[in-house]
Amino acid sequence: MKKGKVIISCALTGSMHTPTMSPFLPVAPEKIAEEGIAAHRAGAAILHLHARDPENGRPTPSAEVFMQFLPQLHAETDAVINISTGGGPGMTLEERLRAAVQVSPELCSLNMGCMNINLSELASRHDFKYDWEKPFLEATEDLVAKNTFRDIRHIIETLGPGGTRFEMECYEIGHLHNIAFFADKGLLKPPFLIQSVLGVTGGMSADADSVYFMRQTADRLFGGDYIWSLFGAGRHQMGVCTMGALMGSSVRVGLEDSLFISRGQLANSNADQVLKIRRILDELGLEVATAEEARQMLGLKGRANINL
Repeated sequence: MKKGKVIISCALTGSMHTPTMSPFLPVAPEKIAEEGIAAHRAGAAILHLHARDPENGRPTPSAEVFMQFLPQLHAETDAVINISTGGGPGMTLEERLRAAVQVSPELCSLNMGCMNINLSELASRHDFKYDWEKPFLEATEDLVAKNTFRDIRHIIETLGPGGTRFEMECYEIGHLHNIAFFADKGLLKPPFLIQSVLGVTGGMSADADSVYFMRQTADRLFGGDYIWSLFGAGRHQMGVCTMGALMGSSVRVGLEDSLFISRGQLANSNADQVLKIRRILDELGLEVATAEEARQMLGLKGRANINL
């Protein structure tokens, strides 16, 4: 694994938390742009992006909505734009790729396999503002987040020729082997950005053994040809990031992954979480990468070569 500065990614809104869960979850395009600018100024080199319906906060694949905040983020920050190809529940593969195909960003997320994801227990914890929220959460008990080998190949072959590289999200050890499968076919090329995702119900647990096993397996499969990043879902966010950073990883925070800044206290913004992990990294004596340094580490095509 390559050594160097720590890249901070920030996932601003995601597609699984619903607006009632936190008044600070950015929904409107102008709010997503505002949050992204602040997170970048706080130290996030990469902005991981989903879109929301401005009327009700429901996840949307609409390229038109993405284009209501992407140009501002591109114009007012130096951040690496990273568009999700995971989308949200119920979206087709074609829908999930619409914004990424239009923009051809430097990075896109790429889930490296199918996943059961269950947030149904959250459906009983709130009085929801919008009528879609409760059934949306209840339905996750029967949710499979689909990314088959055919889907993964299609995403790579659709976006790769334009120079887009991938944040490869690995919820369990088999997903690392899936990266190796596509690398052996010549479809994925190093340096790989491997994002270990821990603590999601249905995936690997968020504990020290999982962090170590992820790193050990990636080292065995990829040697020095990868940049490792990781995050912990929910209450595990800062602890997992700290464990990973001590072992040489980069980190991801943001309201997509956790709505909280500490036990029982909602984060007021994405920037709050970026500032907190940056303080931790500073105390550990670790240097944070700028956006340009992250581009060099990841072999990205550069911000001048995207369609914004």
